[in-house]
Amino acid sequence: MMGGQPGSGSRTPVELARMPAAGALHRRALLGSLPGLGGGRRGPDLPAVELRVGGVTVDRAQLADYDRVCGFRLSDRLPATFPHVMGFPLALRLMTAPDFPIPLLGLVHVGNRITVHRPINADEALDFSAYAENLRPHDRGRQVDVVLVGSVDGEEVWRGVSTYLGREGKPGGRDRGERRAAPTATARWRVEPRVGTEYARVSGDHNPIHTSRLGARLFGFRRPIAHGMWSKARCLAALEARLPDAYTVEVAFKLPVPLPSTVSFALLPGGGFTLHDSQGRPHLAGHLR
Repeated sequence: MMGGQPGSGSRTPVELARMPAAGALHRRALLGSLPGLGGGRRGPDLPAVELRVGGVTVDRAQLADYDRVCGFRLSDRLPATFPHVMGFPLALRLMTAPDFPIPLLGLVHVGNRITVHRPINADEALDFSAYAENLRPHDRGRQVDVVLVGSVDGEEVWRGVSTYLGREGKPGGRDRGERRAAPTATARWRVEPRVGTEYARVSGDHNPIHTSRLGARLFGFRRPIAHGMWSKARCLAALEARLPDAYTVEVAFKLPVPLPSTVSFALLPGGGFTLHDSQGRPHLAGHLR
């Protein structure tokens, strides 16, 4: 293991008065990536802090827009992926801190695990906390887990763990895994370019690789790509009628979904599911338990 692995008791709690503004944090990340403007002040370890914000309420208009963009039915029950959107600015604040060991613009989202302990309704206020753990070596750089926890009245009701890869000048990107024959598709979806801009609007994740052809090219993509968390949400929307009250759903993000494209969704035995392209190459591999 690498440094920066504090236990929960050694993290300093930092209470914030309100949820940070995601737009300002993205601008900070962009400026910090420029030479002479903060890119060289990063520490070798993870920050030993736990950021907290209490009493975060659901914006029902945002929830309705999110449901529409991701394919969920309109409901007062939050989709499993929606608390990730609610608390994302807190995680973003953590990852854009000057002492975070990997620059935000060098991070690739390679995996996400969400645990829903019980249904969450839109009239409930959530207390969020965010911290980073498990900084570890990878053959293309380093990986880190960013943990986001949602609680109601002191009880944890939701937990998300996002795994990011910092490529740090080494070749390669997402772990594509072993090439296999594509499973039989349960559904096929046309993913239009507007998915990038609409999901950015409802989620606050305005990374230009999802919204701009020029921005995508600056990061090595020929055209914009869909957000990984949109892909996960769209798969969960297809499974909505099968979801129990409490579950864990984990995905590994493989090949990006270029915009526009057509993708195939497939159910697998034992709770597995995949999203793949017309040639059978995987975009996402998931498991529900």
